Amino acid sequence: MPQVRLVGDNIQNQGVYATADAQRMAETMELDLVMITEQADPPVCKIVDFQKFLYQQRKKQKEMKANTVKVEIKEIRFGPNTGEHDYAFKLKHAESFLKEGDKVKAYVFFRGREIMFKDQGEALLARFASELEEWAKVEMLPKLEGKRMNMVLAPKAKK
Repeated sequence: MPQVRLVGDNIQNQGVYATADAQRMAETMELDLVMITEQADPPVCKIVDFQKFLYQQRKKQKEMKANTVKVEIKEIRFGPNTGEHDYAFKLKHAESFLKEGDKVKAYVFFRGREIMFKDQGEALLARFASELEEWAKVEMLPKLEGKRMNMVLAPKAKK
């Protein structure tokens, strides 16, 4: 690469320089010539202390990693004939999970001949989703997989 574009706070005349001139400028400042973007035409370089540059990049990545949200999936299990009190108790738990930012996987587990009541299970999950629509959006509609009818709810984005 015969030419590079120099940028940075410590450069008075930012612009396109010959690579050898840019290298000489870095040596006179007792710093390093670091390539920032290779894809640009001409490539973009900066005159900085390379160790400090690496340290700042690691620090920035660490901050970005710390700011990422870790979403957990909490499971709530129902039977096809779940009682009203039990349902209300599980609904309250699901609401608190969603408020904390976790996803909720609600499922109805059918044992033996209970599979005949799959419409009852679907109605239960639909009611569960409609009562939680203030805090959640349905990510996966109720779907029968083997002896389980699964549904996934994700928390609504905070305004």
